[in-house]
Amino acid sequence: MKLARTRSTAAAVTVVLAAMSLATACNRSGSDSTSAGSSAPAIGIDLPRSDSDFWNSYAQYLKAGIKSDGINALPVSNSQNDVTKLVANVQVFENTGAKAVVMAPQDTGAIASTLDALAAGKGKVAEFQGALDSINGRDRSEAFAQCMKTKFPKIKVFELPTDWKGDVASAKLQSLLAQHPDLNGIYMQAGGVFLQPTLALLEQKKLLKPAGEKGHISIVSNDGIPQEFDAIRKGQIDATISQPADLYAKYALYYAQAAAQGKTFKPGPTDHDSTIIQLPNGLEDQLPAPLVTKDNVDDKSLWGNNIG
Repeated sequence: MKLARTRSTAAAVTVVLAAMSLATACNRSGSDSTSAGSSAPAIGIDLPRSDSDFWNSYAQYLKAGIKSDGINALPVSNSQNDVTKLVANVQVFENTGAKAVVMAPQDTGAIASTLDALAAGKGKVAEFQGALDSINGRDRSEAFAQCMKTKFPKIKVFELPTDWKGDVASAKLQSLLAQHPDLNGIYMQAGGVFLQPTLALLEQKKLLKPAGEKGHISIVSNDGIPQEFDAIRKGQIDATISQPADLYAKYALYYAQAAAQGKTFKPGPTDHDSTIIQLPNGLEDQLPAPLVTKDNVDDKSLWGNNIG
């Protein structure tokens, strides 16, 4: 199997950041089948879930890309973040003539992170971890732990596994606040899942202080959805990482088509402001994922400011 992957990389390392990757895998190299009625290679697409604003936006970008590029896409499946369902869906794609399959996310890069507001002295930070039985959740958690341990050893990190569930995160945060009302910061591995329940709980407990005001809990998120941008504008959270859902969709389809057509790539700069790197199991196109703060939250180039 030939493997082409797209992944984000952050342009700044002053606050918490995280990256995800999208994998596109070509099926058996000997097959040249396409779906009926089209000369273009058939592409299978599996969506990982539909309960997150980020992934719903990603799905919309995919649909738009399929239509505008004339991609011969098989009926889109949704594995609901279930590996068993994903395997079954991919098997169906293979059996129905797919030359390539788009999956997201199956892998993730490490994150390098810090909370600016807690850059000096002691403090307490809660981390909403994703599913630890997934590579995505494990990588983000391990990288955050390593960064905090090496750069900010005096800051206590409370790791809160959530299985990507907002209600679980809220319940665990409530318990943590009962024991540690002096919590200084929160890192959310996925704003699309954790943002609203977190803000609702903090508001209920009268802990949702504006940035710059005494008692403000520093919050760094990750996704780049419009709701996060609004929260930054209101001073409710401090920053997020804009994972480019539009580019993930665009280049996932691009590499899927390329793989289906037998095209190959080499490490090095691309023509779309990214760099392809060599990994043990293939190549990876590292797409930029910019840091978003109050200083650039209204940047019209951010995909979160262009949906609506």
